[in-house]
Amino acid sequence: MASNPITTADHLRNALDGRWRDAKNQMRARLTDEIFRPHYTPNTVIARTKVAEQMKIMAAAGAAESAFRKEHGGTGDLGAAITAIEMLAMSDLSLMVKAGVQWGLFGGAVENLGTERHHQAYVKKIIALELHGCFAMTETGHGSDVQSLETTATYDAATEEFVLDSPTPTARKDYIGGAAQTATVAAVFAQLITQQNGAPVNHGVHCFLVPIRDADGNDLPGVTTSDCDYKGGLPGVDNGRIVFDHVRIPRQNLLNRYGDVAPDGTYSSPIENPNRRFFTMLDTLVRGRITVGGSAAAAARVALDIATRYALQRKQFSAPDDGEEVLIMDYLVHQRRLLPLIAKSYALQFAQNELVAKCHDIQTADEPDAEEQRELASRAAGLKAANTWHATRAIQEAREACGGAGYMAENRLIALRGDTDVFTTFEGDNHVLTQLVAKELLTAYADDIRSMSPVEWVRFAANTVGTRVLKRTAAEAIIQTIVDARQDSEEEGSLFNRGTQVKMFEDREEYLLSSVARRLQAKSEEMSAFDAFNAVQDHVLHAASAHVDRVVLEAFVAGIDSCRDEEARHVLELVCDLYALSVIEDDKAWYVEHRFLSTDRAKAVTRGINDRCRALRPYAQTLVDGFGIPEPLRYAEMLHPENLSR
Repeated sequence: MASNPITTADHLRNALDGRWRDAKNQMRARLTDEIFRPHYTPNTVIARTKVAEQMKIMAAAGAAESAFRKEHGGTGDLGAAITAIEMLAMSDLSLMVKAGVQWGLFGGAVENLGTERHHQAYVKKIIALELHGCFAMTETGHGSDVQSLETTATYDAATEEFVLDSPTPTARKDYIGGAAQTATVAAVFAQLITQQNGAPVNHGVHCFLVPIRDADGNDLPGVTTSDCDYKGGLPGVDNGRIVFDHVRIPRQNLLNRYGDVAPDGTYSSPIENPNRRFFTMLDTLVRGRITVGGSAAAAARVALDIATRYALQRKQFSAPDDGEEVLIMDYLVHQRRLLPLIAKSYALQFAQNELVAKCHDIQTADEPDAEEQRELASRAAGLKAANTWHATRAIQEAREACGGAGYMAENRLIALRGDTDVFTTFEGDNHVLTQLVAKELLTAYADDIRSMSPVEWVRFAANTVGTRVLKRTAAEAIIQTIVDARQDSEEEGSLFNRGTQVKMFEDREEYLLSSVARRLQAKSEEMSAFDAFNAVQDHVLHAASAHVDRVVLEAFVAGIDSCRDEEARHVLELVCDLYALSVIEDDKAWYVEHRFLSTDRAKAVTRGINDRCRALRPYAQTLVDGFGIPEPLRYAEMLHPENLSR
């Protein structure tokens, strides 16, 4: 029997899937099982039961093994592990979060912050779901500022135990996935305190394994858990709170890769500087941030897929010439609502592919490069913010584009919106993460800033950026070639030239970074370092966003270059134009104010977007087919008119 011919959509999907396309195809096949069919219920009991059932099936199928190293019982294919959890978002964001907490955050903490004694005792049980864990970092009083967490772990040399305590109401661990019901052990982040000459010495935040409930689900002595109950979404995740009242754990329960305490209470660490030690610990947990961004992007693609298919069947108003009702996708305003968001989804997926590959290569290397790790952390922060903000905007636009039908639970969009809402603030508040990107750029990823006070790093940044050389992030030779071949005439056609687009992105980033550095320098001479930074914060965020936009465009260019099919490449070129021109239009005021665009050319940007929307209209279904969402996962009742008579 003849096989089906490979379509343009197939080529688009293969290009979008990237290095782990085989793992994605395996996951697609698994997610077509009836147990993973999307469902919506605000009932937390039903939703949590469903997710628990799905988790058991995944564990039995060995779905978590790729997340862990071979010597610990896994397969060591970290890129496949990240990809698999991201794809769960197409089925149920609650399942994605539960899997991410169990195998990514909790399991990742044990493997990356622990040593052999922890790996031997826990990793295989975590993989098999014999040990359910949670990741207890965030507190009522501190979320983004992890270094200021209030929970304490005070070492008692007489018993060789740590005493975990929540000394204030704001030290309560809050919003912790798994803490309300399922987790029996928590990876708890707390201030490690020892005694020296009878006085307490704080060594900063470390991670401890703390049993929180017994096999029957009862809180252990000194532990009080409570349920967050209903939230804005994610009903299948048992988010909870934890309070510790002088809970004793063995000394060996300290995850001691970066800091250890001897039986007599002597503290030691391979990283002497406490700031550098803290950030090094957090950098090893970057996988969670990458997964959150990728999962939000996957949810956005599902929403855009559903909204686009609806627009290709829904008609509204008659055309005056023939009296036939018009498909809403044939209206330019509707194309402008959905197609630029589809273009951004393509762009972000190419960038996410590069990020996952970078994470895999660094975290599976024997001796990863320190600067590469810093760059990975910065890229993960920037793309997490970009992906999650995009998801919030895209899903809301998809909901509105479907009118009243989009508000029906059976059509999936409201669940996607509610479930992804929190993604902009968990695993790092997006504004804080965007500032982190700028901080790394301003200091050129210098490891020295780990040991600097805020005053020192502001001055360092102000004086360093002049020596910074723009570092292209993907396919450098390709990018340089297209930049060299650019057309910089005032003709409208030059806006479709890829080299011109890249140069406009690069120029904006360079100008914003150098000007924010100059402002920092001037402000720091007349006010405190905090006031100086605070005074230019809006500028800092703009510079970081410009950097992320440039990274994403470069990834898109590299993605097009890797596509071998001529028709698919043509479509991707059009989509890339739409992405680039949409970014320029969103920041058109800046380009005009700083004379990178004349007013006439600014109008040409808008005409260019309209042109690319019209050119892509015939490919609307092909574009969403390219997302590769399995049919059972894109199901929405409104797409099946035959069900209207029920």
